[in-house]
Amino acid sequence: MKKLGVNELRELFLNFFEQKEHYRFKSFPLVPQNDHSLLLINAGMAPLKPYFTGELTPPAPRATSCQKCIRTPDIENVGKDARHGTYFEMLGNFSFGDYFKREACSWAWEFITEVLELPVDRLYVSVFHDDNEAYDIWTQEIGVDPSHMVRLGREDNFWEIGSGPCGPCSEIYFDRGEQYRCHRPDCSVGCDCDRYVEFWNLVFTQFNSDGKGNYTPLEKKNIDTGMGLERLACIMQEVESLLEIDTVARILAHVCRLTDKEYGADAKTDVSLRIITDHIRSTTMMICDGIMPSNAGRGYVLRRLLRRAARHGRLLGVTEPFLYELCRTVIAENENAYPELKEKETFITAVIRAEEERFGSTVETGLARLEGMVAELKAKNERVLSGADAFKLYDTDGLPVDLTLEILAEHGLEADIAAFEKLMHEQRDRAKKARGNTADLGWEDDGVSLHDVPPTEFCGYTETKCSGRVLAIVRDGEMSGQAGEGDSAAVLTDRTPFYAESGGQTADRGYMTGDGFEAEVLNVTKTPDGKYIHQVRVARGRMDVGAQAELELESVRRAAISRAHSATHLLQKALRETLGDHVEQSGSLVEPDRLRFDFSHFSAVTPEQIAEIEDRVNGAVLAGLEISVSEMPVDEAKKLGAMALFGEKYGDVVRVVRMGDYSIELCGGTHLDNTAKVGGFKILSEASVAAGIRRVEACCGMELIRLMRERESVIASAAETLKTAPAELVRRAAQVTEELRQSLSVREKLESRLAAFKAIELMDFTKTVGGVKVLAVKVDETGADALRSLTDSLRDRLPDVVCVLASVAEDGNVRFAAACGPEAVSKGAHAGNILKAVAKICGGGGGGRPDSATAGGKDASKLEEALEAVNNIVADMLK
Repeated sequence: MKKLGVNELRELFLNFFEQKEHYRFKSFPLVPQNDHSLLLINAGMAPLKPYFTGELTPPAPRATSCQKCIRTPDIENVGKDARHGTYFEMLGNFSFGDYFKREACSWAWEFITEVLELPVDRLYVSVFHDDNEAYDIWTQEIGVDPSHMVRLGREDNFWEIGSGPCGPCSEIYFDRGEQYRCHRPDCSVGCDCDRYVEFWNLVFTQFNSDGKGNYTPLEKKNIDTGMGLERLACIMQEVESLLEIDTVARILAHVCRLTDKEYGADAKTDVSLRIITDHIRSTTMMICDGIMPSNAGRGYVLRRLLRRAARHGRLLGVTEPFLYELCRTVIAENENAYPELKEKETFITAVIRAEEERFGSTVETGLARLEGMVAELKAKNERVLSGADAFKLYDTDGLPVDLTLEILAEHGLEADIAAFEKLMHEQRDRAKKARGNTADLGWEDDGVSLHDVPPTEFCGYTETKCSGRVLAIVRDGEMSGQAGEGDSAAVLTDRTPFYAESGGQTADRGYMTGDGFEAEVLNVTKTPDGKYIHQVRVARGRMDVGAQAELELESVRRAAISRAHSATHLLQKALRETLGDHVEQSGSLVEPDRLRFDFSHFSAVTPEQIAEIEDRVNGAVLAGLEISVSEMPVDEAKKLGAMALFGEKYGDVVRVVRMGDYSIELCGGTHLDNTAKVGGFKILSEASVAAGIRRVEACCGMELIRLMRERESVIASAAETLKTAPAELVRRAAQVTEELRQSLSVREKLESRLAAFKAIELMDFTKTVGGVKVLAVKVDETGADALRSLTDSLRDRLPDVVCVLASVAEDGNVRFAAACGPEAVSKGAHAGNILKAVAKICGGGGGGRPDSATAGGKDASKLEEALEAVNNIVADMLK
């Protein structure tokens, strides 16, 4: 048996099936493309579903792949033993209506016995108990010893998920030896112990199920096989677990060096080492495929994995960021198969380090708070943390509830998850109400099938108008034969010049006219298989399915969109030149002469950097660079240095947009033919939109001219107001500001002197209560600051005074200020408590220190009553 490494095994498998005329798919990104049923790709066939369902046509009838996968339903179990993991690679070969059982079985056997040279006497095969065809192929044609064949039931050897395509499967097992048996008398293939390891599953999709137990044969039968690369490596390298296979073992060794721990020396330490090793593999791959840490969806999964790994680093005594160093080893072990890892190394390490630092600065507080809660529960002999406390840890301290549950479980405790979920639901409802109705204008299925409508021919790269035929009309959620005047409808045609909203570029608008009708095109979207859906409003007449139509877009608007899109490419290049190669696009919006660009960066862009970016873009504009568009194989485009959208999956042939020698990107949008036509570029704002993600908003073309005019108008108006010329505006503004500052200083001094005089005047109105002088009066037309100055002045002049002053503001609210001299305080007077009682009478509140306080009230009609109560309040206080 050959002792082969992970990278060797991967290439051997793919080469083997390429020689069998299989098309080699590169691994799809972990982010599902046009599949909302999955959060992350979790199986080799998952990204190929559109080919199996017929939604898309595969590039070849036979295919093979090694697919990156993430499975996270049992994250809490990862680390407890060496069997569970979140990241793995799935080898597979597939037939889309081409070959079937005979070829799938014989090629599988050929690969494992002749290429891998696995000993035949240690191989076993299972089949579905009713699948005699597969049994006969294995035993009579391939020659597997019947004693090494096992028939298993539906639970083990029949693949089915609800209604739809399904079928029996056949699994291949490897016997690891007697030493791994569970000592049950019936221990054999299919047992849960570690002796017989299932490593390759061949699914024969041959039936269609109605979900009620009825099965009809499929006209075109498919093959879907899956073999875990890491599990195969365990067999080939004769090791106990995936932690010991060559590539993962080197990552584990790096973890041990950084934590100064030895694997195998302590069971509790081993759990933490396994968690860190597994999670750094997953997170490195996820970030490479464009996933960013967040509090929702796949971003939350990433954040949870990183924070769980960081916490276990702390349990091992590592308090400084360290995971970002480990990802370099992950990259080194996988870059031959996934070269994009090396290309994005700087970015990946930066994201991980930023998240570690964020964890250290925010979640540390939550961990400390949780420790206190755990201690309190134990002191009270209670076992359940309240949902409110779990929510506070999540909402205030950023502690993921999964991490809270895991830590509680370590102490034998749990949380009231139902109450937590209720609070989360309430928070989501509040957020939805705050956002309002933001539903987009795109196509929503609503149960309407477009399966019979052919793809649309897009001619909009070279034409702004064309003739087309109406193929389908969807109105009021149903297929319709027509749309009349005033109707809103979704219209599909065989040809269109309208660009559909995609890649961040907004859709074209325009008109659709024909014999007896005219419709306004308000928005355009497209389905994954290339059907363009025009959202229209019929302005005149009636549009029928089958009618000929003239489609014409608003060319002025299209030109403005193209200016902004070309400017976006120049901006991305300028950002990378100014800030560094870690800058990657994470989102964009291109509108007429305006653009928004989200990118990876971990600090605010300085004003100096913004100026440099603007200069670089405008330099490229003034250079008048020719913009060329061409189509070429994706590998050739990447050799030219073409920038690709982060995490995007491209076909074999891509569209390349080149702007002189300055910028080259893969792009399906519309562009100018020369950078000079951008007409100028200006950044309007720069801000953070998420951890490690910045956003720039900018304008160009006519929008820039409008901006310049608007700002010129503001400057002219300001200059006119300050009675100066625009060129002198800054000097004049500084002069007026200084004059105002001096005037305010003089005013403050005058007010202080007036307060002193007023205080002397008010001293005559004091009354003696319990040995202190009490003053409670209303002072007209006096602001809050002046009231405070008056009470302070009285306190400074009369050490035994208790004064309460009030005034009524223009809005009808009452202001109070109080002060107590040092002798009055020594006798028990307390300004804060006095005002608390006084303000309450006026329907307000407030308080403060013993010697000084302020308060407010809502009911000015009760002011006289409140002031009259001061003497009694003070008298009671001094008893």
